[in-house]
Amino acid sequence: MAVSVSAPVLFLCYHQNGELSRRFGHRRSKRFSSGPRSLSFGVEKVGKSRVRVPICRAVPPLLFKDLDADDFRHPLDKQNTLLLRAIPGLNEFGKAILGSMTEQIMLLENIGTSVLVSKNQLSDLHGLLVEAAEILNIEAPDLYVRQSPVPNAYTLAISGKKPFIVVHTSLIELLTREELQAVLAHELGHLKCDHGVWLTFANILTLGAYTVPAFGQMIARTLEEQLLRWLRSAELTCDRAALLVAQDPKVVVSVLMKLAGGCPSIADQLNVDAFLEQARSYDKASSSPLGWYIRNAQTSQLSHPLPVLRAREIDEWSRSLEYRSLLKRANRISTVQKA
Repeated sequence: MAVSVSAPVLFLCYHQNGELSRRFGHRRSKRFSSGPRSLSFGVEKVGKSRVRVPICRAVPPLLFKDLDADDFRHPLDKQNTLLLRAIPGLNEFGKAILGSMTEQIMLLENIGTSVLVSKNQLSDLHGLLVEAAEILNIEAPDLYVRQSPVPNAYTLAISGKKPFIVVHTSLIELLTREELQAVLAHELGHLKCDHGVWLTFANILTLGAYTVPAFGQMIARTLEEQLLRWLRSAELTCDRAALLVAQDPKVVVSVLMKLAGGCPSIADQLNVDAFLEQARSYDKASSSPLGWYIRNAQTSQLSHPLPVLRAREIDEWSRSLEYRSLLKRANRISTVQKA
């Protein structure tokens, strides 16, 4: 979406230490920058010193202190979760297949090849995660940044270990600060909804489980159509979690649009409204019997719904009574709380 210079607005800027400051600026988000030479998260150089740029919003965010997962869970997620639970022994079988060895491999793989985010390491990215977790009323997991040319983020919940989120550097390159926080919120949604062992089971497969010695082929064989159907519906739920944190549907739709066909060099030219119109065109084109068959064939083996369908879903939910009711229940962070 092309960025034009707008009239300056007053931003309330919350620093990592909780202090509130005010500054004037334009409604244009800085993109997180990463590359072979460095990773830069909201840090500007002034002379030889480094100055932390605060995380800014036009208004303080809403907090959902009494938020329950079922408050925003997608109906298809509820339906497919019940169907999965009805399969005898699936949960126990998943845990047995994953086992301590597979979990340990995945854990050490991420610790050994990624950067752990903390207050002292990529602290502004850490601030985005902490704020998103606070809004959703959930404990913040660990967060790793991993070098990869494939824009992706995923969550692994390993029994007996703190869950963690992994974000690829190419995704950081692609997204604005608000969009990246929406991605983190989406991943937090999986934890909030206790997607647990089924999510880890599916993620190990979709990340290339065949590379895990002796376990990959077995996992691949057991992840059948029903689990994929559940995973696609779970993604719709977590897009709603992203909206609860972003509190602007265009931010979430923009993420989906960029994942469908974005790159850093053209990101500013992408148009959210045009992408939503594209989603409506897809619905019309797939409404015939032949279109329905092709659409079903297109999606039946996917771990995620098509980006245009996810965009349409989140746009519709943002205008629903259910979403507006959640916003009315929420509390806005006051300057007194943050100061």
